[in-house]
Amino acid sequence: MRIVFMGTPEFAARSLGRLYEDGHEIAGVFTQPDKPKNRGMQLRESPVKTLALARKTPVFQPKTLRDGEAAARIRDLAPEIIVVVAYGKILPASVLEIPPLGCVNIHGSILPRYRGAAPIQRSVLNGDRETGVTVMYMAEELDAGDIISVRRTEIGPEETSGELFERMMDLGAELLGETLPEIAAGRAGRTPQDEAAATFAPPLQKSEAPIDWNRTPAEIHNHIRGMIPWPVATAELDGKTFKIFKVKPDAAEGAPGEILSSGANGVLVACRGGSLLIEELQAPGKKRMCAGDYLRGNPLGLR
Repeated sequence: MRIVFMGTPEFAARSLGRLYEDGHEIAGVFTQPDKPKNRGMQLRESPVKTLALARKTPVFQPKTLRDGEAAARIRDLAPEIIVVVAYGKILPASVLEIPPLGCVNIHGSILPRYRGAAPIQRSVLNGDRETGVTVMYMAEELDAGDIISVRRTEIGPEETSGELFERMMDLGAELLGETLPEIAAGRAGRTPQDEAAATFAPPLQKSEAPIDWNRTPAEIHNHIRGMIPWPVATAELDGKTFKIFKVKPDAAEGAPGEILSSGANGVLVACRGGSLLIEELQAPGKKRMCAGDYLRGNPLGLR
């Protein structure tokens, strides 16, 4: 198939790589403009751009899709289909109507649940046991198009958002590779979404990082898993703000937020209905490490 691909992060690059492997003709790639990063504020290209340039595919980085220029360029590229994966922009009608086989998108949830920017993180934060990827036809409304195919997967009880992301990238690329031939052959299904069942997954914010010790052990455990790799859950212990990476539930009780003990095994903190043993943390200005290793040189005062 002759394809125009639109995407930006590594999640999208994995799907683009699958399209190359399957022998599709990638007429052009659209990705977000390069952005300054790190202390030097040097411009960094997206993973999708890096892959496309390595394959000598034309790359386009418009600031908007709504001024008519992008639509005109896409018409010149004459794609049979447009594939969109985590592009970061909503496609206007002027673009959606161009390819004869439509515009399709891979989304990291079982739609209509978790429409929006952070479906994978929100599924972990909420303690879901299952998630999946959906390939859908695109509509002007966010993640609201008709469903073509779905692939489900279990979420491990200790799995972090970052670990789930890695698996979902491969799952999405695999499902896309299987679905495109069905679309080309006219065999693809088309199921409208149930609007009454729709939920939304807004982007994570740094303000969500602090742990609320008034929640249950299970809820806090899910919160910590869901916040990895960004922004990472935080907790104030003995007057310092630590990043928290790994905890284990315990039956000891106390006032929520109270440090019950600290030692070689970690830091035991009370929460609602029990407590959690912090096993891995990161102190300000330090590296991530086992809590016991940190405590050997930095004992916490118990209150």
